[in-house]
This record gives sequence, C-alpha cells and structure tokens, in this order.
Amino acid sequence: MVQVPKYQYCPKCGGTLSLNHIHDRQRLRCGECSFILYENPIVGVAAILLKDRRILLGKRNTSYKGLWCIPCGYVEYDEDVHDAVVREFKEETGLEIVVDRVYTVKSNFHNPERHTVGIWFLAREIGGKLEAADDLDQVDYFDLDHIPPLAFPTDEMVIKMLRNDIEGESEK
Repeated sequence: MVQVPKYQYCPKCGGTLSLNHIHDRQRLRCGECSFILYENPIVGVAAILLKDRRILLGKRNTSYKGLWCIPCGYVEYDEDVHDAVVREFKEETGLEIVVDRVYTVKSNFHNPERHTVGIWFLAREIGGKLEAADDLDQVDYFDLDHIPPLAFPTDEMVIKMLRNDIEGESEK
C-alpha cells in the first residue's frame, strides 16, 4: 500500500515535503531545508467520575454525534495534563473536579486521520452544577453494566477495566 502524505509543504521554510526512509520509517522531509516532520500523536485527557457503580458520560453533539463518551478533550500546547482535564471536564459538564490519580493511558487508533494518546484520570466532584455544554448536549450517570452506545473504543476498554476493578475490590 502506498502511503499518501498528509502534508505537502514544510512548516519551517515552505519547501516541498516528500516521503523518505528515515530511522526505519517513512517520514516527511523537506527538499529545501532537510527538516523532518515527525507526525506525533495528540494528547487527550478524560475524567472518570463515579458514584457507586455509576459513571458520568456525555452524549456528543459534534464528531461521533449521538454517541456517548467519558467527558474528554485535548491538552493545549502550553497546558499541564492535570489542568487540561479539570478545564475540559468543567467545559463539558459544568462540574468542578479534583484529580485523584491517573487511571490508565491508551493509544487511540479509531480515527486514521488523528492518532491520539488518551490519559484517563480518576476524579472527585468538588463543585459546580451538572449541565451539558461544549461538545456534549446531554450528561447523565450510567450503571457500569448498562452503558449506552459509545463513541470511542478506548472508553469501552476503560469502562470494562473499571467494572473488573470494582468487582475485584468487592471480592476482597
């Protein structure tokens, strides 16, 4: 299969980019200044808010419209991941949270145009008013055993992990 470059011009000098075999991979290199364009993943963050065996999910109104997800968003270039998840969660749900810890990190390959690395945090609510906004038009709590159709396969994996962890804790 022939790889079609996503980008044609160098962000440094405007020269033409072409595919070259560099460091055991096909990479874009500028024919003018030799700049190598490394296509790295984008970092996303999501906050897991649990009440008993119920998780807060949001129904998307943009990409993946009508499907549900763990409230999430992208980290800005100059932003710490912890600050990003608090900001994104408030923007989408109206709730203020405090992050307890990283729950898991996964690569997301569901969108071939945008490879992302997601960081899911366990969080606690500390204020605000539950209200869908930004990329969500509805927010609600769902029992971990009765989850609506999800937008992202990695959210499905994370919810399964949560279910297994909670069941493991109850067996102790």
